[in-house]
Amino acid sequence: MNQYDEGRGSTGDTTGAAAPAPSRTAREHIEQTERFAAHNYHPLPVVLASGDGAWVTDVDGNRYLDCLAGYSALNFGHRPERLLRRAHEQLDRLALTSRAFYNDQLGPFAEALARLTGKERVLPMNSGAEAVETAVKVSRKWGYLVKGVEADRATVITMSGNFHGRTTTIVGFSDDPVATDHYGPFTPGFTRVPYGDIGALDEAIDDTVVAVLFEPVQGEGGVVVPPPGFLRDLRELCTRREVLMVADEIQSGLARTGRTFACDHEDVVPDVYVLGKALGGGLYPVSAVAADDDVLGVITPGTHGSTFGGNPLAAAIGHEVAAMLATGEYQERARVLGERLESGLRKLVGAGLLAVRARGLWAGVDIDPRLMTGREACEGLMRRGVLAKDTHGSTVRFAPPLVATGDEIDLLVDALAGVLAQARS
Repeated sequence: MNQYDEGRGSTGDTTGAAAPAPSRTAREHIEQTERFAAHNYHPLPVVLASGDGAWVTDVDGNRYLDCLAGYSALNFGHRPERLLRRAHEQLDRLALTSRAFYNDQLGPFAEALARLTGKERVLPMNSGAEAVETAVKVSRKWGYLVKGVEADRATVITMSGNFHGRTTTIVGFSDDPVATDHYGPFTPGFTRVPYGDIGALDEAIDDTVVAVLFEPVQGEGGVVVPPPGFLRDLRELCTRREVLMVADEIQSGLARTGRTFACDHEDVVPDVYVLGKALGGGLYPVSAVAADDDVLGVITPGTHGSTFGGNPLAAAIGHEVAAMLATGEYQERARVLGERLESGLRKLVGAGLLAVRARGLWAGVDIDPRLMTGREACEGLMRRGVLAKDTHGSTVRFAPPLVATGDEIDLLVDALAGVLAQARS
């Protein structure tokens, strides 16, 4: 037994128990949501009411191990005590001011995040998509003012299989028809190349290219890890061709992969970090772009902003998150528990799984489509007390909170093994 085997949120009498059919109360919540909320999601039929650590409880009292963690927004688990305490303290003082004024929380947050990223400056926003949009704007303006690209000609290179958000500009450089169909026309100025193909990237760069926007690990794609050495090659290429290396670490960053940033696995420092999700501690939308003065210095008063970006509550929470990450504790948890998760999942290859991809406490598995779809696998896991999310047919993603225990990681693997065994029988 190691130091991560037991702890808060450990299993209980309900662990792995088959969840009964939704009660009348649950059905009423589902029907109300389906009646009045737009159908932009297809949730599993579970109605969550509370959470603690790596666990959530539905309106019927059934407990589930949360193995999605809000797409990594809940790296620190549900209701993390330290972050809750800090948020409550700030709520009792001041929650929102316009950036027309200074507040006493933004400066400390900006300094802490700058030190965590090793960058000179940060630009705070709210959602991850807003941070990506900000990075695109900054890259273009840098291209015009610093690189000298001809007006209105700036090009940003993106990669196949990308997921950077849902705004009209962002989905325009997606290759997922679900994201793009019926939403055009799209913003010009983007070129897409195969993910992980340094040769195609080199060939695509011309005098108009100002940035390469990429995910060090593609989460929505099913935890797709680039070829070894790709990040180092990309860093060298961007430097040589005078192009900004813009790393979208919204899901992969802030300890999820066992390092502070996924780029750290190849000791690479991008020109621009794009951050979000876990930066808000699972309590509040907080995102940011971090870069040095020679990049973020192109932003001047009035040229970019956000009503809520950098507000005192967001800054207080983000500051506390940066302080928690500075200890290295959560990075180490993700590394150790990730090894345990990957080891367990790899034993299922050939027993219903076709492939496993993992980095830190983050894994994507490809289920044999002859057995079931990813959605059907997630429904089976839900019945066994584990919540996860499918993507792209028969792929399922796992991203438990970093506060999970080793026993809970084993529970996840055992639940998946049970679902696969049942499908094979």
